[in-house]
Amino acid sequence: MPAMESSAHNVRRHRTVLWFVPVILLVIALTVALFAFRDAGRWLVREDPLGKADVIVVLSGGLPYRGEGAAELFNAGYAPAVWISKPEGPGPRLADLGIHFVGEEQYNHEILLDKGVPDTAIEILPVDVIDTQQEVVRISREMRRTGKHTAIIVTSPAHTRRVKALWIKQTGPDLRLIVRAARDDPYDADHWWRNTRDVLSVVREFLGLFNEWAGLPVRPHAM
Repeated sequence: MPAMESSAHNVRRHRTVLWFVPVILLVIALTVALFAFRDAGRWLVREDPLGKADVIVVLSGGLPYRGEGAAELFNAGYAPAVWISKPEGPGPRLADLGIHFVGEEQYNHEILLDKGVPDTAIEILPVDVIDTQQEVVRISREMRRTGKHTAIIVTSPAHTRRVKALWIKQTGPDLRLIVRAARDDPYDADHWWRNTRDVLSVVREFLGLFNEWAGLPVRPHAM
């Protein structure tokens, strides 16, 4: 009888262990997922140490913060020139309708002037771009054409990691990038899930990074 009781006790203990282990693993997995979720917004922010450069570049988007950030770096003496990326816009179509369109690049130009950057130091890159990958390629080509070797790119905080990843993939070792986040951008890396703007930023950046890691199978739309 004692032997039977001992055997039954062992069976119950074995069943308890079989039930307990998956629960512990689930708790661990959920804990890891929670920390990953909370840190996702902070992980996207990937800045380089500041240093002297040949040019500061304002990427399209993020008005007015990227332009303001570029002006701040220019006024601090980090580079003698500022380039403005020119995004694709509805200008031609609106012109057909008799409507005057002011592109984002013009607003960035006005922001730089307002913040004390002289007009002679500002250049709007002439070729329209659709996405960040095209911007990186366009900037690197212009740097090689003009004999520049180091650029500071100013973008939104959540966008910094993807810019750096695309730069490494799309350019050669002869060009150096310093990527910086616009200081006054309202992105909240520690609580990104609290508003739709930051949620959309995080989702967009992770989708863009997955596309970059996969070799850019999803291409930009035709211009």
